[in-house]
Parts: sequence; C-alpha cells; structure tokens
Amino acid sequence: MSSVCVVGTEATMVYDALHRRIEEALAGLNESALEVYTAKDVTTGSEPIVAGVLEALNTPSLLAERRVVVVRDAQLLLADEVAALVAWMQAGSRDADLLVAVVGAKSHKLVKAADTVVETNVGTRLEDRSSFVADTLGAYGVGVSLADARRVAELVGDDVARVDALARSLQSIFGERALRYEDLAPYLGDAGDVPEWDLTDAIDAGDSARSIEVARRMLDSRSRVGLQVVNLLQRYYLRLARLEGSGARSPEDAAALLGIKAYPAGKALRSATRLGPDRLSAALSLIARADEDLKGGVDYGRDSESDADVTDATVIEVLVARLARMARR
Repeated sequence: MSSVCVVGTEATMVYDALHRRIEEALAGLNESALEVYTAKDVTTGSEPIVAGVLEALNTPSLLAERRVVVVRDAQLLLADEVAALVAWMQAGSRDADLLVAVVGAKSHKLVKAADTVVETNVGTRLEDRSSFVADTLGAYGVGVSLADARRVAELVGDDVARVDALARSLQSIFGERALRYEDLAPYLGDAGDVPEWDLTDAIDAGDSARSIEVARRMLDSRSRVGLQVVNLLQRYYLRLARLEGSGARSPEDAAALLGIKAYPAGKALRSATRLGPDRLSAALSLIARADEDLKGGVDYGRDSESDADVTDATVIEVLVARLARMARR
C-alpha cells in the first residue's frame, strides 16, 4: 500500500503529473484495478464521493493483486471527507494504492499525510525551468541537451504547463530518442509569457535594451496587451511611491507596509530610495501618458507587411526605455 499526493498551483501540471503516476501504479496490473473519483463531480450531483473511495480502497480487487484508487481535485473535499482519507492513509491497506491530486498549497492535510508527495510547481529562475523541461522530456524518453532544454525554457517562459503535452507529442512522432533543438522547434508554438519582475528588474537596472526585449516578449506572447503592461508598471511605481518618505528602513518594514513578502519588499524599498520623489513623480506621469495614448491618444497605424497594429508596441517600448533611462541616472 502507498499513498501519493500530487500537488501544485497549476491545474494542468497537476493533472499531467497525476496521469504519469497512474501509469506507473498500473504497471503490470489489469486496468480493472483502476478506480477514479473527482471531488464535486457534476455527474454525481451533490453526493459525497469519499464513501465510494473508501469502499474501493478497502475492497480487494478480484482481477488484480491490488487496486489503484485516484481522487482528483481533492482540494474541494470537505473537512470531514479529508479526515476520512487521512485516517485511511495512516492505517493503510496492503490491497490498494491511493493517488490524490490537490490543486493548491502544500499545507493541505492530504499533502502532509501522504507517503510520497509530488510537487509540480516550477521555480521562476531560468535554471529551474530548464531542469523541468529536461526532466519532463526525459520522463517520456525524449532526450535533449541542457543547452537545448534552456532554449525551450526561454521560449515557453511562464507557460511551462505545455511542456508535458509537448513531450507526449514528441514521443509519438520521434519515439524514445535524443533530439536536437532543430527537431523540437517546429512543435514549440508561440513564445510564452514572462514574469512581471523580469520587466521591472530590467527597468530598475537601467537596462533599456533588456527592458524593450522583455516588453516585446510580453506582447508577442499574446498573453498581454499594451494596457496590461501599463497597468503592471503603474502598480509597481505606485508601490514605490508608497515607500518613498514612509519611514520604512528595512525589508521587514516595507513588507508590513505593502502587505507582501520581505524579499520583493526589500527590492522595492531600494528602488524607491534610489529614485526619490521627483523621479517617481516623473515616472508615474510617463505611465499615465502611455495609458492615455493606448486608450486612443495616438495611432501609429499598421505594419505594411504584417498589417499588425504597431501602436501597442511603440508606446510600450518608448515607455520602458524612458523608465530604464530614468533609473540609470
């Protein structure tokens, strides 16, 4: 008997990891050994599923040496239902394996009670995403070099949830073998989005070229439009403005004032102190002007070749370049 909990904040990644775990658990078993339940399944009305789960866990399989019982979306279970599953995990049964999927935090009781925890969250650093790409492709027998995994990670950006589907596609096309980036490229799709702090870090560093590159990436990913980039910059500079002159002297002071964690609060405090009131006021004016421009204030027409509207890109590139130059002074 074993209990496995797959946990993460991205539902697609949790389900992909759960699928792989189910295949591992069923290795050598008849498929009749598998029982799958979904918390709050709309097809079962409002009836609780835990009674059926426990019955499956405690009933020996007639056609296999053990059962594999799966509970999806376990974060939706009620407290008494969670308690019942935790009690089974602690008591156990040699005739069944329990696989639980939780879309949420690692603090969930089912996560803590499981024999094995599979966390699907991926760090925001490029190195973390590169390792995730290499490991996920490798799990399907698709080998890539670390350099090529890094190139894939750079392209997918924050959208790492699509890597599992990519790995399955590559396996079905090429089988289990090592591939080069040139083999992967036709199947990678559009560039994924990047975190907000990639842009604000580049601006704070005074790096105009990098700021424009990241801003373009945000727009090219199709996950954001120009006004969304303006809004994230407005939130960031208003946060800096709250810190300037507030009397905050430490990351902990800044965190208490902003209601965020100490590390990003400390970075914001250093940026606010370096910029000062005059440059913060000027930055907010630039952002307000860009907001007006994107709401009809200017129109730079369309690209002659692609017929794409270039107003968003032009306004955003000018804005981030000016903000970066202001930070560099």
